[in-house]
Parts: sequence; C-alpha cells; structure tokens
Amino acid sequence: MFDLMPIAYRNINQLWAYILTETLKRLGLSCAIICPGSRSTPLAVAFAQQAPEIEAISILDERSAAFFALGQAKATGRPVVLVCTSGTAGANFYSAVIEASYSRVPLLILTTDRPPELRDCHSGQTVDQLRLYGNYPNWQTELALPSADLGMLAYLRQVVIHSWERAQTPTKGPVHLNIPFRDPLAPVPDGTDLSYLQSQFHPKDFFAGIANTTLFPMPHTSAYLGSALRLRSGQARHKSLSTSAPYFGYAQYKCPMPKDWKECDRGIIIAGVAQPQQPQEYCRAIAHLSQTLKWPVLAEGLSPVRNYAELNPYLISTYDLILRNQQLAKQLTPEMVIQVGEMPTSKELRTWIDATQPRRWIIDPSDQNLDPLHGRTTHLRISVEDIKVEEINLSSSSDYGKKWCDAEAKVRLVVDQTMGKIDEIIESKAAWLISQILPPETPLFIANSMPVRDVEYFWKPNNLRVRSHFNRGANGIDGTLSTALGIAHRQQSSVMLTGDLSLLHDTNGFLIRNKFVGHLTIVLINNNGGGIFEMLPIAKFEPPFEEFFGTPQDIDFAQLCATYNVEHELITSWEQLQQRLNPLPSKGLRVLELQTNRKKDAQWRQENLRKFAADIVI
Repeated sequence: MFDLMPIAYRNINQLWAYILTETLKRLGLSCAIICPGSRSTPLAVAFAQQAPEIEAISILDERSAAFFALGQAKATGRPVVLVCTSGTAGANFYSAVIEASYSRVPLLILTTDRPPELRDCHSGQTVDQLRLYGNYPNWQTELALPSADLGMLAYLRQVVIHSWERAQTPTKGPVHLNIPFRDPLAPVPDGTDLSYLQSQFHPKDFFAGIANTTLFPMPHTSAYLGSALRLRSGQARHKSLSTSAPYFGYAQYKCPMPKDWKECDRGIIIAGVAQPQQPQEYCRAIAHLSQTLKWPVLAEGLSPVRNYAELNPYLISTYDLILRNQQLAKQLTPEMVIQVGEMPTSKELRTWIDATQPRRWIIDPSDQNLDPLHGRTTHLRISVEDIKVEEINLSSSSDYGKKWCDAEAKVRLVVDQTMGKIDEIIESKAAWLISQILPPETPLFIANSMPVRDVEYFWKPNNLRVRSHFNRGANGIDGTLSTALGIAHRQQSSVMLTGDLSLLHDTNGFLIRNKFVGHLTIVLINNNGGGIFEMLPIAKFEPPFEEFFGTPQDIDFAQLCATYNVEHELITSWEQLQQRLNPLPSKGLRVLELQTNRKKDAQWRQENLRKFAADIVI
C-alpha cells in the first residue's frame, strides 16, 4: 500500500517537504509560521497538509513573523518553525534570531533558496544565505538538493531530528536550515517516476522510533559539578554527564552546596532576569536555599520570585531604592552573592556589586558568560533546582538578613503609601498597580526601555503567579507587539505593558489580528517619545535632544487602531484601568491608552527615586 499523502508524491520537491514536515510532526512540532513567497512553496504546501497536528500560520511581514514565533516558543517552551522564501526575506528574521540566541528560545528557521547553479549570477531574488545569521544559531547547515533516493530521504529525516534536538540541547536556541529547491515549486509533475517507491518506501518503518519527547538537557558539566558528583557518589563513570548528546529526563544527581556558603552570614541571593518553564518549582528552589542559608533574596521585577511571594519570607523587592541611600548601601555590603540567572537591570545594584566586590557564584545552566561586571565569580553551570540544599546549624536568622528585611518593610511601606495617593496618570504607577490587579497566572509581556525599569522599581510582591515574559536577551524594542501576540496565542488572556515608541516600532504586528486566537490587552503608556532618554545626561542638551532622542511621533492611537480594526480606549483614571484589567476579555485585541507627560514623568522619577529610602534607618 502506497502510504504517502497523494500530494507528496507529485514531484521530488513535495516528497522532500513531506518527509521534513512528517518528521517534525512526529517529533512534536505544533506550530509553523509561514511567510508568503514562491521558493518556499513546497514547504508551505506540506505544512498546510499537516493540519491539525501542526498549526500553520501565514504572517505577511517576516520580522513580525519571527517575533511571533519567538513569543510562541517562549510560551510553550517548544521549538517553533519559521519558513520564508529566498532573497532578503530571511534577513528580516535576524533580530529575532539574535534575541532567541541570547534568551535561549528554541526556533527552527527554514530559509528556502535557489539551487547552487542559480547563485552568484544575478538570477533574481538570490542572496548568499549560507551562515546568514553568523554565529547566533546553535547549529546551521544547508540541506542537499531534494532527491527521491531512499538513502537521501533517510539523510533528510536524521538532519531534521538533529536540528530539533540542537534547538533544545545542550542550551535552547535557534537552528538554521537553508533549503534549496529547483523548479517546479508547485505540486505538479516534474517528470520523475516515483512509482518505484510504492514497493520500497514504507512510512511506518521509515518513521519508526521518532518520539514526541520534550528534551530536558543535562546541565553543562563544570569542573565543580563533576568533582562534586564524584565525591558524593563515586559514580564518575555515569555517561549521561556528557553534554554532547541530549538527555531525556531530569538530572539524576544534585550538586552539593559549596562549603563557603554554609560559613557566611553576610550573603545575599540575587534572583535575576528569568523566564523558567516551571516558575513555581524555580521559586521554591530559591526559597529553600534562602531559608537554609538565612540569606535575603533580592528579586528582580522580571523574576517570577516576586509573583510567588508567599514562598519566600526573605524577599527584597525595593533593593534599587534602598541602595540609593549611601548609608544603607554601606551597611548592607555583602561578603558573598549567589546570582541565579542573569544580572538584574538595576544600575544601582550593578554599581554597588562592582564597588564592593563580594565573592560571587552564578547559577545558570547556560554556557554563556553571565558576568558583565567581571568580578570574582564562579559559574555553576546548573539549574538552581539541581542544588542539593543541605540543612545547616544556624542558631537564628542573621543580623545582616534582618537589616535587609527591615529596610524592605520600611521602603515598601513608603512606596505603597506614595503610589496609593497618586490620582494623576503617571507612567510609574502603572507597573505598581498592575502587579496587584491582574487575574491569577496572567501571561504578561513587558516591553523594554522604561516599562522593564518601572517593573523593577515598583512591581509589588504578590501571590498572583503572573507569567512574566520579556525580550531581555538583546534588550531591543524590535518585535514588541508580535512577541506579545505569540505569547498570548492560544493561551490564557494576556496583557502587554509598553511605551508608544516600542508599539509604533512594530505596528505590522497588528496584521496578525485575523490569525490570532485568544485575547491580548495592550496597556499603552503614551508619553509621545522615548522616556528612557529623559533619564540620561543627553536630556540636558537641547538641541538636539528632542529631535534625535525624544523623537515624538505625534500619533493618534485611536485612528491607528481604527485602521487595523483594533479596539481602543483612552484611560483617564486608575479605577477605569483596574476595571478593564480584571476580568479580561476572552478574545480579541485591544489597546488601553494612558496619556502621560514625558517631561513630568522624568521629573517625578528624579525627585522621588532617591526619596523613598532617604529617611530609612536600620
């Protein structure tokens, strides 16, 4: 019985595309983003044929498509496929590829290409696509030209399997396959007789053994971890410690705590920027470590720790404000720091760490250097969940830890009282209010520039288990709306917090509205320009500040939303915002616009950020 779908054996290209998409389907691919074009026709047809197991979504703009895929991969933790035609189309994926690399998000990028004989001869819509994304992909290659040879079909299957694995192990990230096709591109006969496959090709056997399995990579084996395991169990021959192959399952052994931690009573844990797939387990592991050592946890607003506050009695959310008080900063100087994940955004924290030079450990399974301060740092390339927390004999909480908690309680009270009295619509209050009113477990995308900083300053610890997402790999404003839509697609009703320039930079994302399934509310802080530049020294130089840095665009967002048939509402009170954010609608796309004064917002921060902890004594 000839078991191929009828359309798959109309020509060699379609057969090739069928093998590729069928392999991905069996591996567990559920979403493919297809950008329109001619050279990618065989893949577009093949992915469309794989519905409903694979949802194929057509998105016009390649940059928007790439960031939508990035958002989907963030939300699901699984690879998402991106397909485009030849020429400059793939170049539009570049910024999302960079973000995926630095944020460790699994993407499988399929750029289709003209065959070798049509390159370097001005054949049209042809550029050099080999290694198009430099060193950013985890792995990249160009496929051979399509062939109906059974050996070549097996080659294709195995390359696809390897690509799927490399997008997830040993560190998640993008993988790039460049795929050349000769004409004909449509599923029409090409003169090749494929009838012999009826007796030689058996799909059941050919695809046997391809498992839909989520990959959990083993941590990178550092010298510390390797020696610790050998000391603990004597099982140095355990083969799964190799990082050259994926490991199916969780790490069997846990890493003992360094002795130095147990002997220090002036230590802090920094819970940095992180988007773990299992946030509750992640937060519980940090809390367990904190309570064992009696060390406070300085939790970045972009860490899930602030959204699971009940787990951690030593949670410090106002560290940026506390450290603006020089006396407090001196009193709270640590001897040791455990940094979990990437360093928080706070310049105050970074300057303080750099000035005091404590001994530091960075806990993160990445193979990347996560220490921009170049301090006395040891990288433990494991997950915080993989640390074996050993009970130690401490008579009581340390005086040092109590000082941090005392400062947190006093500064938090000042912040909450100050924000509670503000009736005027100002930018900084939005993050504070949103942290308290969203429905439980709401996915939230936080845009770069001022929103991420206001979240770090003012996001109040809560137990709402909000799922925060952000593009802090390269920290750009590219693809803000498209990423948020990708995160919200087929998920719980979601929210995005953004400024006007970040939204305007990606208005093509609104074109996804007819493909989008779910709900996204965009909380738009419209201060008509780049508010973050008001915080920099260049703001004092006018001209050229307003034209080249402030960059007001003078956009009527009600009209812009009407163009895309997107709901728009102007928010004029905090009570109105609260009513609109809880409960959230179940479907559609809407913009809630808060108009603020950029100059006044900057002045408020300059006057208040140092005041919150100015009179605090511990």
